[in-house]
Amino acid sequence: MPLIYDCLIIGGGAAGMCAAISLKMNNPSYKIAIIEQLSRVGKKLIVTGNGRCNITNADLSYNSFHSENEGFLKHILDNYSGETESFFEGLGVVFTTDDRGRVYPNSLQASSVVDALRFKIEELNIQVFTETKMLSYKKKNAKFEVETDKEIFIGKALLIAAGLFSGGRKLGSDGAAFGLMKSSGYKTVKTTPAIVQLKTESDIVRQLKGIKVDADVILKEGGKTLRQEFGEVLFCDYGLSGPPIMQVSRFVERSKGAKTIYLDLMPHLDFNSLFELLLRRCKTLKDRKAEEFFTGFLNKRLGQVIIKIAGVKLGDSVTAITSSQVKKIASLIKALPFNVIGTTGFENSQVTAGGISLDEFNSSLMSVREEGLFAAGEILDVDGDCGGFNLQWAWSSAFCVAKGIAAYLGGVK
Repeated sequence: MPLIYDCLIIGGGAAGMCAAISLKMNNPSYKIAIIEQLSRVGKKLIVTGNGRCNITNADLSYNSFHSENEGFLKHILDNYSGETESFFEGLGVVFTTDDRGRVYPNSLQASSVVDALRFKIEELNIQVFTETKMLSYKKKNAKFEVETDKEIFIGKALLIAAGLFSGGRKLGSDGAAFGLMKSSGYKTVKTTPAIVQLKTESDIVRQLKGIKVDADVILKEGGKTLRQEFGEVLFCDYGLSGPPIMQVSRFVERSKGAKTIYLDLMPHLDFNSLFELLLRRCKTLKDRKAEEFFTGFLNKRLGQVIIKIAGVKLGDSVTAITSSQVKKIASLIKALPFNVIGTTGFENSQVTAGGISLDEFNSSLMSVREEGLFAAGEILDVDGDCGGFNLQWAWSSAFCVAKGIAAYLGGVK
């Protein structure tokens, strides 16, 4: 016999759990079920923020979110973000904010956030079906019939809160629900990895593997700057990593043009000031070998790579470095180039850019195609920068659909 509920929620991640709790707290009589394909809920949430769970950000600037429907995105953020802290306080989670505006649980443990959500789900008697995968859904007699690999479920309302592809199958991110909606005719926006490491041509980065530098990171397509960020960059055998690299990464696969990363290793100096400084250094260090020219100034291995690219032999005397080579060295320090050949893929990404278009939903995130079907979280065409913005979208969209589902069920007999 089918299992019958007022609301079925596909996906036991951040958005799904938050929506279930919010809906049940305000409507205690509703019978709600969460259907999760993994062995436990919140598995992806546990790994967020390097295990600390960056819940949100103190500055929810629109510029930190991305969608093709910016107006709709702003509507959700404006109307459904203010209750985040009070919601979590009600679960026993206290916020702490760092000097960059990133908000974490005071425990600094992502597992504690998952536990708080899970405990509330149990307290509210919301039923959770783990290791249960949705195979299909259809609307029948004004209700939704969801076929899984275990049971048939019937729900008056259906919320799709499954993720997309980031994290890969090990975190339940296989995009199956997205595929079902796409095959049903829902308009989609191109999906690409975001907040992910970048692959570059490997000759230089392999020589620099393991080195970390603070730098301005500029991502360009042709002569156009797509994004610029500052922070710690890590050189890897495959390419580049680090917070600023992750921030610019969403733009790499959004268009087909060739992309180049430029690292400004001395952003506090303009080119002319740096050039003059290097000329003085040539005079001061005239008795040194070129391989020691940057000792005390740049990472030694990085400096030697720059020296070689500029056409100077490491064994030559500093006095042999010409003015034109000094100019080349200054240019490399201000814009060390790396040709981008891709990302390290969805399995290594923290979020997926793109998804089901917001155009397919009304202001309550209910489908304009199928009345009673709602969507929230990563499956929608919204992604945010590093810093808690993606989780804030999960909470905001969850609060929105909880209100929308309650309004819809109020009219269902």
